[in-house]
Amino acid sequence: MDRHTRWRRLGAAVLGVTLAGALAACGGQADGNGDSTLRFAVTDLQGLEELQREFGAFERTFEEKSGLDLEFFAVNNRTAAAAALESGDIDVVLTGPAEYVVIHERTDAQPVIAIRRDGYRSCIYTSAASGVTSLNDLRGKKIAMSDIGSTSGHLGPSQMLVDAGIDPLEEVEVLTVGDTVHQALKRGDVDAVGVGCHDYEEYMADEVRAEYPVLAEGPLLPPDLLVSRSGLPEATVQTVRTTFQQNFPDLLAALLDGKDNAKYEGAALVEVTDADYDVVRSMYRAIGANDFTEFVGN
Repeated sequence: MDRHTRWRRLGAAVLGVTLAGALAACGGQADGNGDSTLRFAVTDLQGLEELQREFGAFERTFEEKSGLDLEFFAVNNRTAAAAALESGDIDVVLTGPAEYVVIHERTDAQPVIAIRRDGYRSCIYTSAASGVTSLNDLRGKKIAMSDIGSTSGHLGPSQMLVDAGIDPLEEVEVLTVGDTVHQALKRGDVDAVGVGCHDYEEYMADEVRAEYPVLAEGPLLPPDLLVSRSGLPEATVQTVRTTFQQNFPDLLAALLDGKDNAKYEGAALVEVTDADYDVVRSMYRAIGANDFTEFVGN
């Protein structure tokens, strides 16, 4: 199978749904055209109920500090978020680095503010029984990664291999197996695992760390960020940015009220530009996305 064919299959798996399906997922929501209403989505949560549960405290705190009414809008994935931004159904999206690059390519969504996660890096680790002692030993081996397109669990480890002089498309066999990466290593199905370092720490809570040595840690990954749709009034964008800048400790505490937001423990507020995510574009190329328009669709 040539690289072009492999990439087409990979792109299809990441996007998961067609643009038409994404638009259908966006249908039936409130239009939120009131001047004081800010329509808000998060790309890694499934359904309105989960969004309300995880971000309910944040909603109350943000509304109190900003004077805006926050209206939740559920999206199933990055494709649905991009479609909703394009159509004007949502105003702002909280998303990760990999998702942002795809959304920005499809729309003209722009960064508003970013949240840098403490220790947000990729790690590649192995088992002591594998005989692997360095990244160079992985040539011709199998390595498990998490979800296709995950910043820390797929793109980051792939870039680490490239930086070590290893072609992740030709010289290793990458298996994207979701949350079962560690079990795949324990069973001996793979020779190493590439995941976020925070995931490695969670796995080691139930393991003897010496039995699963880390081969390499990657650099700090770009932060999660809040992006705004094209055409959102600059005054509204500035209100959102100022609200975060002046009230981040309170907003962070509210975020941490959601169980799935524990990843933001110790986070810091930073300003970013689109150029800060060129490193993520390089990571996409590491997995074969040489023609990025092919990845995001037409």
